[in-house]
Amino acid sequence: MAQSPSHQWGQTIGTVVESGIVPILCDIARQHNVYLDTHGYRPARSGRKVAWTDRFGNTHDLDYVFERGGTHLKRGSPAGFVEVAWRRYTKHSRNKAQEIQGAIRPLVETYHEQGPFMATIIAGEFTSQALSQLESLGFKVLYFPYEDVIRSFESVGIDAAYVESTPASAFVNKIDAWNRLDAITQQFVAKDLIDRRHVEVKSFSSSLADVLGRTVTRIKISPLYGSSNEQDNAAEAQEFLSTVGRLDYDVPVPTRVDIEVHYSNGDTITGSHSSVDEASEFLRRVCGMT
Repeated sequence: MAQSPSHQWGQTIGTVVESGIVPILCDIARQHNVYLDTHGYRPARSGRKVAWTDRFGNTHDLDYVFERGGTHLKRGSPAGFVEVAWRRYTKHSRNKAQEIQGAIRPLVETYHEQGPFMATIIAGEFTSQALSQLESLGFKVLYFPYEDVIRSFESVGIDAAYVESTPASAFVNKIDAWNRLDAITQQFVAKDLIDRRHVEVKSFSSSLADVLGRTVTRIKISPLYGSSNEQDNAAEAQEFLSTVGRLDYDVPVPTRVDIEVHYSNGDTITGSHSSVDEASEFLRRVCGMT
């Protein structure tokens, strides 16, 4: 089925937003020696989509994924998930926010040992509640308001604005005007949009760099000994606790090992393990040890 002119114009705007942000994401990836996976052919995965599977076996299509140790030929471990979205009307913004979190949060929970960040770049009409919802969940949000998008197109003489009653013929005219521009001028629009929010873009980039460039500052290891003991009431529990310090162990083998890995950017990754070998393997994964 052929797309409507209004849908085509929305896709055009979304492409402009991505064209402006992709060079920034690529620069961040280069600076921190991580791989940035984007749509298109890559031998390391099947198909042209960027897709990851959560612990329940559900596959999530994504826009961009930063990978530690990844190459064009080999998939690495996820260091960050990024979604990009354009929405014209606020009535769609809350649903889009929920869609974004639904795509990324299960993956962050699945790969929690890698401590990947969650980020989204959104443009158009989004309510403050939708933005706050994402930020409260830990997303790093970069937002380009609808007015900025319109002004960036105006800088090359194109009226990008529209409402629900805008006729199809008007969208056709917008699309034709855009297609008549050469590639350099089209890229100028994308750069103009980025420049209008240069302070926010810098802050967003720094927050991603903080995660990608983080270093281990402290590792807390808590070996726990003895089997669990259940009591029927507080008095009996207190009585048991009074004996714990007097228990002797000929061979003190931990029954559980809790580990906290603290990073320079304030992140903390924790793990609870039933054996020393499991705890050691956890450390190797989290700290990137070979």
